[in-house]
Amino acid sequence: MSSERTTSNGMSLDNLEQLKKDYKTSYFAEEYDRLLSEEKKVNDMVSEDESLRDLANEELQNINFQKEAIEKQIEEITKKENEEEEFPNEIILEVRAGAGGDEASLFAWELAHMYERFAELRNWSWKIINESSNDVGGYKEASFEIKGKDCYKLLRYETGVHRVQRVPSTEKNGRIHTSTASVAILPLRKKTKIVINPVDIEIEYSRSGGAGGQNVNKVETAVRLIHKPTGIDVRCTTERKQLANREKAMEILLSKLQMMKDEEEASKYSADRKNQIGTSDRSEKIRTYNFPQDRVTDHRIKQSWSNIPGIMEGNIDKIIDALSSGVIGEATDEEE
Repeated sequence: MSSERTTSNGMSLDNLEQLKKDYKTSYFAEEYDRLLSEEKKVNDMVSEDESLRDLANEELQNINFQKEAIEKQIEEITKKENEEEEFPNEIILEVRAGAGGDEASLFAWELAHMYERFAELRNWSWKIINESSNDVGGYKEASFEIKGKDCYKLLRYETGVHRVQRVPSTEKNGRIHTSTASVAILPLRKKTKIVINPVDIEIEYSRSGGAGGQNVNKVETAVRLIHKPTGIDVRCTTERKQLANREKAMEILLSKLQMMKDEEEASKYSADRKNQIGTSDRSEKIRTYNFPQDRVTDHRIKQSWSNIPGIMEGNIDKIIDALSSGVIGEATDEEE
């Protein structure tokens, strides 16, 4: 038998105490508690004088009406919070060059630019967390923070291997080269079940590279966290204070560990892959950008789009909408 205490309307009294601690619901929870006290006083009054029953019933109906109204408001607030927890409005987007040398690093930079432009068109904020460039101006790897309404909901299917087919500017014989870059979308959730033992973390401090003035050159503000059990490492360099970089790096590490756990869970249901838009596995080939044929193909939903120049400038709404619609087909390798 459950020992949970409830009100006459079925609201948990223990939950009411939790609602008082949340600034979004504290006012309504306090008001609800006040109504419970009023309700008790009226019931006590009736128990002492039965002649007041009719008057008390009218008062109790009014109290109950107010309680129901508050419960609806609390329900709407908590529902919105739950939606934000499932689809947070803050993510880390990572790009990493894959096979293809300099061409892969340039493609990684172009993908980052594509998402930055898409973020600008959506009025989302975009911030560099860490970037590692090479001599040709491409990205070996880079990570960015995006904040904005529905950013995770819209970009969650971008995780995976992106492939480019084109003739590099350095190619003298006009041969088409194939290169890859991987993208990872890491949601930054306010609540997580992942617990990290402090002894499992190795912390390194260094001077941040790039622009930033004298502070960047003289103070070791850059932070690198290494999670020893998994080998995952996270680097954050752009905050001016070491503590801020460490806190952001820890957020990203938690998100990476959660993603690893999610991938493990998804692999258990690999037999159902035909009914999914991928599994958010970073090793899964999801899309090909064929420049000579002006065609972008998403292999999960077997759809293609033209106008690569526009797509690389952030006009990816049609691709995002197609993925979000859930029109799923078997993966295709038509451009191998």
